[in-house]
Amino acid sequence: MNSDVQLAQYFSGMWPHLDEHARRLVAAGKAVELGYGGISRVSRACGLSRVTLTKGVQELQEAPLAPGRIRREGGGRHALTTEDPGLAPALDALVEPTTRGDPESPLRWTCKSTRTLAAELSAHHHPVSHAKIAQLLKEGGYSLQGNRKTEEGEDDHPDRDEQFRHINRAVKRALRAGEPVISVDTKKKELIGNYHNQGRQWRKTGTADKVNGHDFPGPAVPRAYPYGIYDLGRNTGFVNVGTDHDTATFAVASIRGWWRAEGRRLYPRARRLLITADGGGSNGYRLRLWKWELQRLADQTGLMLSVRHFPPGTSKWNKVEHRLFSFISSNWRGEPLRDYETVVRLIAGTTTAKGLRVTCRLDHHKYPVGHKVTDEKFAQVHLTPDRFHGEWNYTIHPSNTSE
Repeated sequence: MNSDVQLAQYFSGMWPHLDEHARRLVAAGKAVELGYGGISRVSRACGLSRVTLTKGVQELQEAPLAPGRIRREGGGRHALTTEDPGLAPALDALVEPTTRGDPESPLRWTCKSTRTLAAELSAHHHPVSHAKIAQLLKEGGYSLQGNRKTEEGEDDHPDRDEQFRHINRAVKRALRAGEPVISVDTKKKELIGNYHNQGRQWRKTGTADKVNGHDFPGPAVPRAYPYGIYDLGRNTGFVNVGTDHDTATFAVASIRGWWRAEGRRLYPRARRLLITADGGGSNGYRLRLWKWELQRLADQTGLMLSVRHFPPGTSKWNKVEHRLFSFISSNWRGEPLRDYETVVRLIAGTTTAKGLRVTCRLDHHKYPVGHKVTDEKFAQVHLTPDRFHGEWNYTIHPSNTSE
């Protein structure tokens, strides 16, 4: 095997059958066999660098590697995050200001491209490629998400992102201070009876539940209105299942029920309650009745109630949606909600691997619609708007005397 062509043919025939370690040792052994100039000839023939071949020659003179290893402990290129420990925090800090949704959400995403992020990090003394940025984002729980239609159908408000940041700052401050922070909303109403429920469950073949062929219920068919309160600090849920109407009075009654059943025991020293809510529905920022009922709650509990509404068109970013309601829907998928007891049982039985616990109660009280709050009544609401979008961000203070 004197010619370089024969040498190249020799290695090309063996290479597909060898791993990195074996290739290095075989090539190093051939270089030693060829003698003077052998490293250069083998390097040209097999494609391994002279440095790799030199290391291979040294390895032939050392003790064998442990079974299963292809290089010695500590060998190979170190991870970029090891060589630059500030890279990952710098990336997170760069993404965080443009992240929409809650700061702790596992569904975070950013409008910046990986190339833009790589360029900004490199300019701040963290040289990195856009491919590595994509890898780090994936490892950090980010995902590349496309457009998705929303139920609200409204255009983005120009202050949408700033409102998210405003909410995030308020939530962080409250959690650091040990104050209660709750996310509230009404889950979609559910038909009570032998009706189809979305989803599938494992059952013996041919034993699926038989339900009504059509879901066109009249007004006499009972409905369930689950109003959820998710405690961000403790990862617990409280669901009040109403049987009448989803009104602002019902919404605040649900929060009152949570405070009496759990909140005041868990937060005995609390003076303020932070509530994050959607901008519409029974807890909408335009509803006078919502604010008037919150005033009654503040007077009864002595709590200052700070409210932060999500901007229009962003209800799915509310924590209660993907930390509570999504798991409830998963727990009762494919299960006909034939009676209220079934609804309560399935909601209360909802748990997650991260320790979510849910309390559920049935509320048979009447909450008639059409309740108007006059100017005289609304004047009794002690509301202080924030300087930033006071219609979305405000605090309701207790009166001097309870009603």
